[in-house]
Amino acid sequence: MRYFEDIEVGSRSSFGRYEVTREEVIEFASKYDPQPFHLSDEAAAQTYFGKLSASGWHSCAMTMRMLVDNMKGEKSAGLGSPGLDEIRWLRPVYPGDVLRVETEIVDKTPSKSRPDMGSFKSLVTVFNQEDQPVMTMKSIGLIRKRPE
Repeated sequence: MRYFEDIEVGSRSSFGRYEVTREEVIEFASKYDPQPFHLSDEAAAQTYFGKLSASGWHSCAMTMRMLVDNMKGEKSAGLGSPGLDEIRWLRPVYPGDVLRVETEIVDKTPSKSRPDMGSFKSLVTVFNQEDQPVMTMKSIGLIRKRPE
C-alpha cells in the first residue's frame, strides 16, 4: 500500500498509450464541446487548427483514462482530488495522434486539519507520438498517512 510517507518529491513516472480516433473526437465534441473545428474538417480548415482537432476537455479526459489505468496495478491510500491547477493546451491534438503521460511530484504537504492525511502536487505533461508536449496541468492528490 502506498501512503503519504511513500510519496517522494522529485519522483517521476512515464506511462500510457492512447490512440486518438476521428470518431471519438467527433463524438466527444458533439456531446460536450460542439465547436465547428472539433466537428468538421471543412470548418477546421478555416481555423488555426487547419484540420479536425480534439477538444482540450477531451484531451483532459483521455489523460484521466491513462492516469487511472496506471493506478490499477498499485494499491494506494488515495482519497481523490480537490482539483487541478493551470491546465494548458500547448498544441492541438489530432485524430491519429498517440498520447502518453509523464508525471513529476513537485510538492507534498501534511494536512493541518486532518492529521491522518496529506496532499501532494504533480506536474502532469501529455506528449504526442513526436514527443511534443500537447498539454500540462498541475494535479492535487489527497492521500492517507500510514496508520500508526
